[in-house]
Amino acid sequence: MSMIRDLRAVVRPSRVSLRKDGGTYDATRSPATSSAVVDCAVYRDGRRIETETPLTPHEAVRLARRDGGFVWIGLHEPTEAEFSGIASEFGLHPLAVEDAVQAHQRPKLERYDDSLFTVFKTIHYVEHDQLDANSEVVETGEVMCFTGRDFFITVRHGGQGSLRALRHRLQDDPELLSKGPSAVLHAIADHVVDGYIAVADAVQDDIDEVETEVFSPGRKGSPRGSDAGRIYQLKREVLEFKRAVSPLLRPMQLLSERPMRLIDPDIQKYFRDVADHLARVQEQVLGFDELLNSILQANLAQASVAQNEDMRKITSWAAIIAVPTMVCGVYGMNFDHMPELHWRYGYPVIMGVTVVICLGIHRTLKRNGWL
Repeated sequence: MSMIRDLRAVVRPSRVSLRKDGGTYDATRSPATSSAVVDCAVYRDGRRIETETPLTPHEAVRLARRDGGFVWIGLHEPTEAEFSGIASEFGLHPLAVEDAVQAHQRPKLERYDDSLFTVFKTIHYVEHDQLDANSEVVETGEVMCFTGRDFFITVRHGGQGSLRALRHRLQDDPELLSKGPSAVLHAIADHVVDGYIAVADAVQDDIDEVETEVFSPGRKGSPRGSDAGRIYQLKREVLEFKRAVSPLLRPMQLLSERPMRLIDPDIQKYFRDVADHLARVQEQVLGFDELLNSILQANLAQASVAQNEDMRKITSWAAIIAVPTMVCGVYGMNFDHMPELHWRYGYPVIMGVTVVICLGIHRTLKRNGWL
């Protein structure tokens, strides 16, 4: 039970509302840092081995294999040349190395002889004052993890998703970190999924806002159909969100259900918790897509109804105006012999009859709801 509490304490602090603090992610490495290596450390019995100078990956490997423990190397957007030495040092599979360098991979889990290769899509909510047709709602990044018997390597792509804060929390819990690389993999998986939950809550607020505006009666100052662009933009962002969430469900189920020699049995059962939360987020995202479809259809139906009402009003006024137009057309033909043409009261009578007919048509159309 103690380990369960420790495990939850490490990964749960990252679950915070994105609307209040602007995000759960730390900044990436400083632009002044020329190396792709963000951090490199050796952990023995759950504690970081302190050294006088920062370790290079080669030195960390030698230290870990000499004294026991495992090495955790974090990289940010490494080039092929920067990653090749690390890949050869740990015997990483060339296909996984190629995916890690080139990025733009879908979430997945691949097993090689002596390592696991896991790809996570990180999601960051982009704050905006007003949602419009060009607003960016979510921003994606990637975290790729190589898990071995005595090493753990993370390769990040994108400006979001720093693992610095997570590393510090793990270092504050030696009992959990002593479980080895699989504990780090679980912590990263839970951290990423917690980010999904926070982003889903923020996107839900955006959808609620659009839904309220679409169905608000008597809205002024907004052109008809202007909401369609915002709804479509939200659909695009939700689609990007779904591409990050849905493919990850199967890898999390495999990590939680299938025994793997690189995953500590005490840690494996907690991947179930991650898979449950991920399934909940997936249901939310699928619900977002269906709800946005309904809102878009309702918005288009409202625009169509409004256009029909406009056409009925135009038609009604055209019918009213047709009466004086016809009268003026008849008496504008300039024939010498026309009824009432030379009658003293002809003009006021004709005008009176025209007004009465127009008022009668107007009353009839208004009673029928055309005006």
